[in-house]
Amino acid sequence: MTSGAITFRRLFGGLPEVATTAHGRVNLMGDHTDYNDGFVLPMSIPQRTRVELSTRGDATVRVTSENRESGEIFTYQLGAETVRRSWADYVQGVTVALRTAGFKPCGFDARIASNVPVGAGVSSSAALEVALLRAMRAAMNLELDDVLLAKIARAAETDFVGAPIGIMDQMASSLATDGAAIFLDTRSLIFDRVPLPDDIDVIVVDSGVTHDHATGGYRIRREECERAACLLGVPALRDITPDRAFELERLPEPIRRRARHVVSENQRVVDVVAALRSGSRDALRSLFAQSHDSLRDDFEVSVAEIDAMVDAARGREDVLGVRMTGGGFGGAVVALVRSGAAAGVAAALRDVVPGARVLVPESPS
Repeated sequence: MTSGAITFRRLFGGLPEVATTAHGRVNLMGDHTDYNDGFVLPMSIPQRTRVELSTRGDATVRVTSENRESGEIFTYQLGAETVRRSWADYVQGVTVALRTAGFKPCGFDARIASNVPVGAGVSSSAALEVALLRAMRAAMNLELDDVLLAKIARAAETDFVGAPIGIMDQMASSLATDGAAIFLDTRSLIFDRVPLPDDIDVIVVDSGVTHDHATGGYRIRREECERAACLLGVPALRDITPDRAFELERLPEPIRRRARHVVSENQRVVDVVAALRSGSRDALRSLFAQSHDSLRDDFEVSVAEIDAMVDAARGREDVLGVRMTGGGFGGAVVALVRSGAAAGVAAALRDVVPGARVLVPESPS
């Protein structure tokens, strides 16, 4: 959200009817569990996407992004959406998903601006989808509660864009509040807010190594998990509870290790929630370490830059837990640190990897 960018008035000839925002998110615990119907524990980050929007009297959509091709307007007709393999697909996916859900959106003009980094594992796409849906809900009087809004946002990304994601990102962007994480059951969509202790700060450092969920290793990992569930005869790996973990031994490699991560990670989400509520710092440190090691070794989604930052943080007394976060193959590191230590720890981790940048605590732009 850069100052001095081309304004909505200059682009579209008037003022926007509505302006809405949605935050990015960081996942404290529970990676690659959401598309396995498991548990997750995300929270919002300061970075957000802003959408300014005005409705039109026809079926035309005109949209521009301050972050991509600033000043260039992408135009399409409702009902004639076509995948372009660009940022505009997320906008087109939203209008398709709304119609599929039974809504009748009208045409609109929209300007998008964001400081949620793309490919950093902090849900830039979900922030865009949720912010746009919030703007359309307000301008078009759409009867969308926050959970249904998240479902439609996810459908936009899975069914139109083609990214085989779970629903965590959209639920977090739609429901997260400051100072609390969301303990979410992605099967039932039942959630509870878990306040963070006052003496714990959160830091997030983007490695600078970007990923793309619509292609590559993320898709392969999901297919491996689905194969594991099929071989085990369960609807999803969520159904293999820790007391049934011995059943994983009959799976071939590497599917066995993929499934072992999911089963153990689900339990770690539950245990981290308990540790946050009880104030058990030793449990947090151990659980975060177990999660990173599992993502690195069993799920094989970490990269050298991420591992270097995690290793550097593990040796610090002021770090209460550190791990990679997000889908992997790049992305970010999240750490829980003692209150007051966030800026120092974050700067130290940034210095480990050239090109890394601190997202939380947010630095002045």
